[in-house]
Amino acid sequence: MQATRRFSCSALSVATLLLLSASALFADTPPPAKTPPPDIYDRQADGEKQIATALAEAKRDHKRVLLQFGANWCGWCHKLHDLFKTNRAIKETLLYEYVVVHIDVDKVDGKQHNEKVNARYGNPMKLGLPALVVLDEDGKQVVKQETGSLEKGNAHDPIKVLGFLKEWQAKPPTADEVLSAGIAKAKSESKAVFVDFSAPWCVWCRVLDGYLHKPEIAAVIDPAFVTVKIDIDRFKGGKELCGKMGGGSSGIPYFVVLDGRGETVGTSIPPGGKNTGFPGTPEEITYFTSLLKKAAPKLTDAQLKTLKDGFDKAQPAGKH
Repeated sequence: MQATRRFSCSALSVATLLLLSASALFADTPPPAKTPPPDIYDRQADGEKQIATALAEAKRDHKRVLLQFGANWCGWCHKLHDLFKTNRAIKETLLYEYVVVHIDVDKVDGKQHNEKVNARYGNPMKLGLPALVVLDEDGKQVVKQETGSLEKGNAHDPIKVLGFLKEWQAKPPTADEVLSAGIAKAKSESKAVFVDFSAPWCVWCRVLDGYLHKPEIAAVIDPAFVTVKIDIDRFKGGKELCGKMGGGSSGIPYFVVLDGRGETVGTSIPPGGKNTGFPGTPEEITYFTSLLKKAAPKLTDAQLKTLKDGFDKAQPAGKH
């Protein structure tokens, strides 16, 4: 019995020592460092070039540009950015109505980054970060907004943020008016017309848009065509116009090629076939370039080759 007590006492002592040693070990170990959030702002980007690119897109889509001034060290900038990404209603409004540009105003090599851009729009960073500026499609400043009033507690209020975005979004144009303006412009410039039916949610529409406006492709298409983009979701009468021009239930992207007189040369639906959408096979690419050549006969073989080669660099081939 005595031996048992000695054994128990010895085991308790060892266990106690191990526990105390482990406690001391963990007490000396610092807590794991928090992983910093991914950067939002490009500290090397030229804000003026960023805005020029955004305005070109906004002009095509008849949207507004939302400039978000901030810096990667700014906690509230990350909070607003996260809200933009995670709140469904806000995310959809931004996708449909705005081209968002993140303007970095941190110090780079001791100098404020994008100082001229900040000055051009009335020093929005003076309001605190993040600060918002809305531009119309022509680059005119519509509103400058501090974001403190959009906060609630330790976060931004989704209702207030959504209300701000809804208040300053552009009035959607009428599809018929956009098309008529494009045809009139083409006639005055002796060009053909490329009508592009799309919607903000359509991934392959964005791929086609990116293809059409790549510098080497635009250098071929822009001198010969006026590109008219019709958003079937946002533009009034967009779906109806798509149906009138042969789209119907064919899916998007759907395009129509018109000659200089505004007469239809062809659509993205080849004779006896289905909607090409974004051309992905050699046959689809050949059909696409043949339509452009028919509408703009002055396109050279070298230019047509540039158009064909551009598809290989745009996205992997495949039906969609």
